Amino acid sequence: MLSFAAVLAVGAPVTFCLVHATAAWGQATNATPKTGIDDTWQGTLHTPQRDLRIVVKIAKADAGALKVSMYSIDQGGGGLAASSASFDGGVLKFAADAIDGKYEGKMSSDGKSIAGTWKQGPNPLSLLLERATPETAWAIPEPPPKIPAMAADADPSFEVATIKPSKPEQPGKAFLVRGTRFTTINTTMLDLITFAYDVQQKQVVGGPDWISTDKFDIAAQPDVPGAPNRQQLKSMVQKLLADRFQLKFHQDKKELSAYVLTVAKSGQKMKKNDANPNGLPGLFFRQLGVLTVQNATMNDFTQLMQSAVLDRPVVDQTGLEGRWDFLLKWTPDESQFGGMGIKVPPPGDAGSDAADAPPPLFTAIQEQIGLKLDAGKAPVKVLVLDRIEKPSEN
Repeated sequence: MLSFAAVLAVGAPVTFCLVHATAAWGQATNATPKTGIDDTWQGTLHTPQRDLRIVVKIAKADAGALKVSMYSIDQGGGGLAASSASFDGGVLKFAADAIDGKYEGKMSSDGKSIAGTWKQGPNPLSLLLERATPETAWAIPEPPPKIPAMAADADPSFEVATIKPSKPEQPGKAFLVRGTRFTTINTTMLDLITFAYDVQQKQVVGGPDWISTDKFDIAAQPDVPGAPNRQQLKSMVQKLLADRFQLKFHQDKKELSAYVLTVAKSGQKMKKNDANPNGLPGLFFRQLGVLTVQNATMNDFTQLMQSAVLDRPVVDQTGLEGRWDFLLKWTPDESQFGGMGIKVPPPGDAGSDAADAPPPLFTAIQEQIGLKLDAGKAPVKVLVLDRIEKPSEN
């Protein structure tokens, strides 16, 4: 909901806690009206773009704790589990860290409604929730069928790939996988190289000027069924660059100014994700300085930071294995987001000096996820471009 236009998504859009739409209402039409908070509630969120029907299911979990799931009917209906929830003194509060959203509302004296505010971004929106009944309840769409993984030993290529110049007025930049289809929006050749080979722009040496200025939209379909894993996806992009852009290069090593990522003295504060070790990661900017990370390795995180946010390579020295979930919020400065073609306003122009503004990036990384970024020099690989051409016709 209310996502920022400049999204950088490595992997499929993240879907949380999908459940079937079948609802057990637990009360007959002529039963005594329910007054507790554990029930199904629904209401319409009036956003500047359109109205969104929201369903909130609340259940009692162990030791009286609340379990809250939220569904946006007009955005596919996929369930999103709240990361925290409480009901005290007639006031309901819950938060969904995955989308940086919070709700707070007061139940009416008759227990039929909750008048509150949904906050996701700078502009809070009113959201009146009403207790649903079998007659009034909105149907939650069934989740799309899960696409099975591509065979682990498969060596896929793109069977069909369309490469077109991006529309000049088109905002944002993205790498997306929807189902099995790979899509990019507003990506330069330099973006494609850094994505395919896990390098930062300063690690690409040589090449004509157009590789950093001409933007392309790509739509490609693999020649092998199933959802590709991270390495299979990057391998397909590498083959595409060699075939359609005639990319040839050789590798070298060079000592460059870099950021080194380590674990802070306080210890890491991220949530381990063991649910889908072979799945694609999800890394999304909800707005500048609000990053949601799901099912990502430390390499995924450093690649995003060096390609989209920071101005130099990021070297992972955390020693952390596996995949992680976290939310990172900071106030960007003018040196950041150059890799996404975004000019960050000077301090004070975008509320960065507000009392509740998030901290700067280096402080936020240490305080919120227990990692540390230090500037220094490190030997890193570089790709020296030997040949590259504008893409061949589709």
